[in-house]
Amino acid sequence: MVDTVSPALARRIALAAQGIGKPVFEPGEAAGPRAIGGVVDRLGLLQIDSVNVFERSHYLPAFSRLGHYDRGALDRLTYGRRGRTVEYWAHQAAFIPRRLWPLFEFRRAEYRDRGEDWGGWVADDRGLAGWLRSELAAKGPLRASEIEHDANERRGPWWGWSDVKRTLEMMFRTGDVVCVERRRFERVYALPEQALPAELIDSAPPEPDAVRELVELAASALGIGTEADLADYWRMKRAPVRRAISELEEAGVLLPVEVPGWRTGSKATPSWLHRDARRPRRIESTALLSPFDPVVWFRPRTERMFDFHYRIEIYTPEPQRVFGYYSLPLLLDDRIVGRVDLKSDRQAGVLRVQSAWVEPGAPEETAARLVPVLRRAAAWQGLDEVAVAGRGDLSPAIEAELRSA
Repeated sequence: MVDTVSPALARRIALAAQGIGKPVFEPGEAAGPRAIGGVVDRLGLLQIDSVNVFERSHYLPAFSRLGHYDRGALDRLTYGRRGRTVEYWAHQAAFIPRRLWPLFEFRRAEYRDRGEDWGGWVADDRGLAGWLRSELAAKGPLRASEIEHDANERRGPWWGWSDVKRTLEMMFRTGDVVCVERRRFERVYALPEQALPAELIDSAPPEPDAVRELVELAASALGIGTEADLADYWRMKRAPVRRAISELEEAGVLLPVEVPGWRTGSKATPSWLHRDARRPRRIESTALLSPFDPVVWFRPRTERMFDFHYRIEIYTPEPQRVFGYYSLPLLLDDRIVGRVDLKSDRQAGVLRVQSAWVEPGAPEETAARLVPVLRRAAAWQGLDEVAVAGRGDLSPAIEAELRSA
């Protein structure tokens, strides 16, 4: 008989699996490297994005879960030869624990097979790829901008990328090069043998085994989910994920459950609970989430689980934006109750609340609970104060709370 999990319990299971709900560190104290590493291990990846209007996305999940921490400690974890992670195209571009590198060999093989789909330059100019490997072998890790070549000129539709940059990006996907760090957010490329131990390079499991392990990792990180949820975590094809789910269910790792309200058409959507998932009676948390946080990055799951329709408006022309350029979902306990558009005005030393909105049914204490998080965020960013621009139905309450404090 399939167990039934209520929607509220499903939310609590999912948030607990993500490490939401633990006490956070305030300014004047800071989470240590062990706690930061624990976030990376629990999630399995930190998605990377270049937008820096508040803070780059890969720094935000640790802040949402830990509170105040030293971003330099995360840099030391993610970058360099002694770092514990490597960058790869996992969900999207993301930092993943280095131990997961072999599991993505099947994806690198797919990119190698699809090389000619990338505008033909890899197939047409294999000499350039070979020359780049020779340059990296001779000189060590380099940025694309540091590599001189006759083809290194900006042209074509790829955001002005040069042939060198485009070829390096394809080689990054195929695993012919790896990213060892970023300097001013520009990738520094190296050969795999310059950055990874041999046992990681030469130990790729068969694709079915890799997919099964990745599905189990996704299930552990999500706590509870559907086939679509588990496939999306690592952006995998549904058919192999379906087979992996069946095998993990047979092994007792995944437990089939039904969540009332989770439906596909007229039928209940098949769902699974990881056998080690906690079933907390309560989640106590106030957190702002990155648009690329695993809690909300798969929008169908976000709508199904939180009844929250969420789209970032970075690429929406300003006159057509509803909630703001970089609005962050606001989590109170086990519900998403609003969204806040933040900007770190580093020159003025101010965290600017560009707009703030509440969802229907948000509790009266929403602003009172949010303001300490905003102050913590400002301190974490090295900013002296919080200022409210006034747009949005939550902004007046935030401004009143700031004045009263």
